[in-house]
Amino acid sequence: MILERVVGIPFRRFTATRSWQRSLAKTLTWRFFAMLDTFLITFLITGKLAWASSIVGMELCTKMALYFAHERLWARSRRL
Repeated sequence: MILERVVGIPFRRFTATRSWQRSLAKTLTWRFFAMLDTFLITFLITGKLAWASSIVGMELCTKMALYFAHERLWARSRRL
């Protein structure tokens, strides 16, 4: 592989776990950090806790569902 030639470190092809439990755990932890980011940005722009909370609440379900679906599609991918 290119990495082996450039860096000189053997590259082992890893087998990713494709379990839905792993996808769900990644979804939940990512959503926590993404919610915090959205909350802080919204609060800094608007200066209103109610607006920041409302926006975070609205995006919570939709973005979790979208990320989970994205993760499952990648898990089914055999090309990468």
